[in-house]
Amino acid sequence: MIRCVIIDDSRLARIELREMLGKYKNVDIIAEAGSAKEAKEIIDSESPDLLFLDIQMPGKSGFELLAELDKVPAIVFTTAFDQYAIQSFEYNTVDYLLKPISDERLDIAIERAQERIDSVKISGKKLTDDSSVFVKDGDKCWFVKVRDIFLLESKGNYTQIFFEDNRPLVLKSLSHFESVLDNTIYFRINRSQIINLKYIDKVVAWFNGRLKLRLKDGTEVEVSRRQTDKIKDMFSF
Repeated sequence: MIRCVIIDDSRLARIELREMLGKYKNVDIIAEAGSAKEAKEIIDSESPDLLFLDIQMPGKSGFELLAELDKVPAIVFTTAFDQYAIQSFEYNTVDYLLKPISDERLDIAIERAQERIDSVKISGKKLTDDSSVFVKDGDKCWFVKVRDIFLLESKGNYTQIFFEDNRPLVLKSLSHFESVLDNTIYFRINRSQIINLKYIDKVVAWFNGRLKLRLKDGTEVEVSRRQTDKIKDMFSF
């Protein structure tokens, strides 16, 4: 089942989409939200697989909501405006549906969402430090020991993998890597980055109670406020 949340400030739009989704036996609508604030509370507590997300909403936009999330579910954007399509693919985007949504386009979106979610679950076994993974970027290929990867960074639907002096891009989401890497070693420090905790060289107190980390190669990364608390809990006596 695809556990999804409908997020739209229009009550009528939410009702219409809920009715359209009713025909899909593999879709479970676990909640609805009329604002970004309400949606964030639901996402944090329920960890849905998929969001049907409007972009233009009072208060905060759909994009602003996603920027606040440490882990972004798969997204189907639902909007009356086509100008955000390119920007939408900076996120874990499955599809971009223009209102009014047709049955045919919704069929495609659900099929894509199921494929995306299944691929994450099927490959969900955890990799160990001693595991080797095959990485391909264009004509270049590597067999990489997982322990040598020190940073992964989201680039839309791609992820950039940092090991030695190499920075290949692979067509997998950051959420995929979060699901297969050992979370006692590989830690998602913010919405767009996962680090190898063994590569931390220096910890610096940062703004608003957050942390900045310097990795052994000199890369500096900022930890979100929520993940700062988790790191402190992990390493406290």
